[in-house]
Amino acid sequence: QVQLVESGGGLVQAGDSLRLACAASGRIANDYAMGWFRQAPGKEREFVAGIGASGARTTYPSSVKGRAAISRDNAKNTLYLQMDSLKPEDTAVYYCAGSDYSGIGVLTAPQSYKYWGQGTRVTVSS
Repeated sequence: QVQLVESGGGLVQAGDSLRLACAASGRIANDYAMGWFRQAPGKEREFVAGIGASGARTTYPSSVKGRAAISRDNAKNTLYLQMDSLKPEDTAVYYCAGSDYSGIGVLTAPQSYKYWGQGTRVTVSS
């Protein structure tokens, strides 16, 4: 059974940086497309970053482009999300998502993902 465990969330101030980690069981973090999503209270789950199976392709929405970077460490079966210049509107629970897609594309829709972590809360104070 695939398990994804996020860590690294917390309370930070606007302008700070944060790196979230997602430890994956098995090789899902190495061989398949993965992503990060977030959900703020009362809002739908939002795509934050995606990385293709090979790691060569990444995609970000305009809301975080230039401030977010997704990466993977194959040796550690771990996915990362670096967030810089954090804003209060970045406050949300951040979820790691795994798929069984090994193609060249990057998945951006939550329904494309099969596995989800429990989430890690990020709160950005102004």
